[in-house]
Amino acid sequence: MNNWFTIDQIDQATYIISEYRHWEETHCYLLNGSERSLLIDTGLGISNIYDEVIKLTDKPVTAVATHIHWDHIGGHRFFQDFYAHGAELNWLNGEFPLTMEQIKGMVVDRCDLPEDFDVNNYEFFQGNPTRVLEDNDVIDIGDRFVQIVHTPGHSPGHICFWEKERGYLFTGDLVYKDTLFAFFPSTDPEAYLNSLKRISALPVKHVFPSHHTLDIQPEILGRMRDAFRQLKAEGKLHHGSGTYDYGDWAIWL
Repeated sequence: MNNWFTIDQIDQATYIISEYRHWEETHCYLLNGSERSLLIDTGLGISNIYDEVIKLTDKPVTAVATHIHWDHIGGHRFFQDFYAHGAELNWLNGEFPLTMEQIKGMVVDRCDLPEDFDVNNYEFFQGNPTRVLEDNDVIDIGDRFVQIVHTPGHSPGHICFWEKERGYLFTGDLVYKDTLFAFFPSTDPEAYLNSLKRISALPVKHVFPSHHTLDIQPEILGRMRDAFRQLKAEGKLHHGSGTYDYGDWAIWL
């Protein structure tokens, strides 16, 4: 499974681990503190992300997910210590709203898979977190503090990670450049707007999304918030109203 991951460095203690052979170009983020490391999202689980992580840190690693979707928790099985938001614990215990066959179909359809990968062995990670996260919790990894910002909309327990000292905001699937998804039954367009209002008020210096281009600036947070506000004003902020294109991003409701 060579060449599955691509590594980029943000700063001396922060790395991006990307899976560009997934159609949405998935990004995971490794934050190294003085005492331990935090891995935000673990990708698809098609290749072993742990093998890449241990090249970048010699500290104990805690995995955490922006949300419990298959392309964000696939590598959780490689980490004994992982955290999750309380609103999606049921998805880690057999209640995810897609069947395993549907998930396997997406893996096959949406990835340039390695020749030796057998999708029949693919599993949707299940387990009990070592810590249940709540809004405004702070994760201390040693000289680095990461705040949990509960941002439902794309999913009930979606969270962003805010590192105030660096001005870093890790936005998961709430914000990226391409088509945002808010049409699933488990999504909530009104909550999405409220989440955008909240994060757009933060003094963000750098936005780090979970998908697609990494060339994304904090100004997009305000643009997305304003677009959602306008959709609400027009009575369109609800499931089934359509897809709205804003140039460098879109929303599918």
